[in-house]
Amino acid sequence: MNYEEDKPNSFCGIFGIYGSETASAQAYYGLHALQHRGQEASGIVTRSFNGDNRAHFNIVKGEGLVSEVFADHNLLTEQLFGNSAIGHNRYSTTGSAKSRKNIQPFMVNYRLGNLAIGHNGNLTNAKELREELVNEGAIFQTTSDTEVILHLIARSKLDNQIDQIMEALRKIEGAYCVVILTDDKLIAARDPLGFRPLSLGKLDKAFLVASETCAFDIQRAEFLREVEAGEMIVIDDESISSKKIKSYRINENPEPQKHCVFEYIYFSRPDSFIFGHNVDKMRRRLGKELARSHPVTDPDGERVYVISVPDSSNTTALGYARELEKQGIDARLEIGLIRSHYIGRTFIQPGQTNRETGVRIKFNIVKGVLEGRTIVVVDDSIVRGTTSKQLVHLLREANPKSIHLRISSPPIMYPCFYGMDFPSSQELIAFQKHGNIEEIKKYLEVDSLEYLTINEMLEAVSEAGTENFCTACFSGKYPTNVDTNFKKEMYEV
Repeated sequence: MNYEEDKPNSFCGIFGIYGSETASAQAYYGLHALQHRGQEASGIVTRSFNGDNRAHFNIVKGEGLVSEVFADHNLLTEQLFGNSAIGHNRYSTTGSAKSRKNIQPFMVNYRLGNLAIGHNGNLTNAKELREELVNEGAIFQTTSDTEVILHLIARSKLDNQIDQIMEALRKIEGAYCVVILTDDKLIAARDPLGFRPLSLGKLDKAFLVASETCAFDIQRAEFLREVEAGEMIVIDDESISSKKIKSYRINENPEPQKHCVFEYIYFSRPDSFIFGHNVDKMRRRLGKELARSHPVTDPDGERVYVISVPDSSNTTALGYARELEKQGIDARLEIGLIRSHYIGRTFIQPGQTNRETGVRIKFNIVKGVLEGRTIVVVDDSIVRGTTSKQLVHLLREANPKSIHLRISSPPIMYPCFYGMDFPSSQELIAFQKHGNIEEIKKYLEVDSLEYLTINEMLEAVSEAGTENFCTACFSGKYPTNVDTNFKKEMYEV
C-alpha cells in the first residue's frame, strides 16, 4: 500500500471552456492543474464545425495522468480542434476504477444533437434512478452514476434542452458538479448543498469553469466568481458577445450549505480559492487551532521541532509551528521528511512481505533534523493507519527523543457517500478502536496522539460558517438520505 492509498481519496476534477480557438490546449492545462483530484484517467471532448455548419464532437480519453493520455501533443491540434471543450480527471467513486468504459467525459448523440458530460461527485440516489431507467428500457454502457444524468436528459419529453437538463438535475440527489457541452452551449451546475467547489473564469473573450481556481492561474485566466450552490450557468455565443453568462436556479428554495470540509483539510490545492476563502489561509488556521488545543513541549525545556508529512500538510505544519511560538514555546518548523515525486502509475509496489518498503519508496528521513529531538509530526488525516504506523517506524530510525503525532481533522469513523472514496467503516482505524485515541496511539506506537475535535475543526474554518460544512465522515450525521449498502463496483459483471 502506498501513502496515497491510506489517505481520503479524491473524486474528480472537471474543466470547461467556451469561445477559444485553442480550447483543447486550455483544457489540457486546466486538467494538468487539477491532476491532484484524479490520477486514474483523463479525457477531453471538443466541439468543432467542419465546414458543413454542423457541430461535430471530437474525443480523446485514456488511462493515466494528463501528460500520459495526451503525450502526443498533436492530438490537441489535429484531433481535438474546435473552440469549446470540456475535460475530466478521474478518480472513481462509483463504477470500477479498472473499467476503461467508465472514463469520462461521456458523449452521446440524441434527438437534440450532441451531448458530452463530465461529473465530479457522487449521486446518492443513483441506484434507484438507474433501476427505474432500466425498467423503462434504458441500456447502460457504463457502471458510473454519471451515465444516469445522460439518460435522464436524453429520455426527457421536454423540447427545450435547458429544460431537459434542469429536469434531470432536479431528479438527482447527493454531491455533484457537472460540465455539459452541447452543440451550441457550455453548461455547468453545482448541487444545491454545495458539497464540491466549482468556479467561473474568463480568458480573453472565452469563459471557463473549473473545480478549482488553480486551473485558471496556470493560463493567466481571470477568476470571476464561484458557481453558487444550486446554480446552473449557461454559456453560449450570446454570452461571448454580451460578456454575460445566463444563470438559473436548480431549486426554488435555497438549501443549507454543506461544503466538504476535507476540501480545506486535504483535497484542494493550497493556492486555490474555494467556498469563499483561500485554501492556504484555512489550512494555516487548522494548524493554529491544532497548536492552541494540542501543544507539545519538550520535558527538558529544549526546542520542539515541527515537521509535516509532505505535501498536503505543509501549510498546516507552518500554522502549527507559528502558533507554538506565539504561546512562548521554543519551536521551529523543519524539513524532516523528504518525499519522492517521481513515482509513476506503473511503479512496482512491494508485496505484503515487505510492506514498509512502500513508505520508503515515497519518503526518507533527514536524520540530522530528528536525532535526539522532540518531534511533532503534523498530518491531515489517518484512514486505515497502516502507512502512518510505517512512517513512525521510519522516523524512529533517526533516534528522536520522542514523536508526537498531531492530526488536523477529527477521527474518521464513517464512510463518505458524497464523492470521497473512504474504505468501509471496518477498515477505518478510528472505527476499529471505537474512537479511542489512546488505543490508536498504542497501535501507531507514538509518544502522543491528538486530533482536532469536530468543534475545534469547525472553529478553525468558522470564517466560512460553522454550519456550512458536512462532517458526516466524523459524526455519522449525513445531510441527505444515503444508501449505506452502496458499493461502487456493484454494477460490474
